[in-house]
Amino acid sequence: MHMIIVGCGRVGSTIAKELQSQGHDVVVIDRKKDAFRRLGEDFAGRTVTGIGFDRTVLQEAGITSDSAVMAVTSGDNSNIMIARVAREMFGVQHVAARIYDPKRAAVYQRLGIPTVATVAWTSNQILSIVMPQQSAPTWTSPTSTHFVVERHVQASTAGRAIDEFTTDECRVVLLGRNGVSQIPPTSVLLQEGDVLHLLATSSGIETFDHAFTAHQGSHS
Repeated sequence: MHMIIVGCGRVGSTIAKELQSQGHDVVVIDRKKDAFRRLGEDFAGRTVTGIGFDRTVLQEAGITSDSAVMAVTSGDNSNIMIARVAREMFGVQHVAARIYDPKRAAVYQRLGIPTVATVAWTSNQILSIVMPQQSAPTWTSPTSTHFVVERHVQASTAGRAIDEFTTDECRVVLLGRNGVSQIPPTSVLLQEGDVLHLLATSSGIETFDHAFTAHQGSHS
């Protein structure tokens, strides 16, 4: 998958190296050329020097609607601008923005931009946003038969009811929307930016992801 990371600080460089190790096509953007030294000499991806919300810079990085864009600079406003340009100008669905002020999270979520606050940041969290089917469970039962996983709703799945994705082996146990969490009835219609927490077996997760991804693909 084509991954674009804007910001080559500690978080950006860590994610870039991790994604490269998984075999992804990685491009890192930073306004300071010296920042790329954090990637190390063995980094095989590309680097682009420039401002991450500049349309020309993103085009140089090879952005398409199928890319994943992670905005992890040191400024909230820059990260949101990067995410909005990627989403609104290039049609990128897999977008995530780092924020320093978690109070802004609900505002950004209403814009359809998933965010992660620095106090809770891990590379697994960013992957759960841009590559949900490959993210690690957030909880595993003692018998390793049931798991809690997180999934993010894209625009193409909005308007569908939760019960359309519910099976005997998969339940949506928590819904996050606009900064508020609730245990949802299955009749609730999904909205873009919703965060779903599923309790399911491994086969239940596989079935959910297949239905979820198939529906998104049919509207791409």
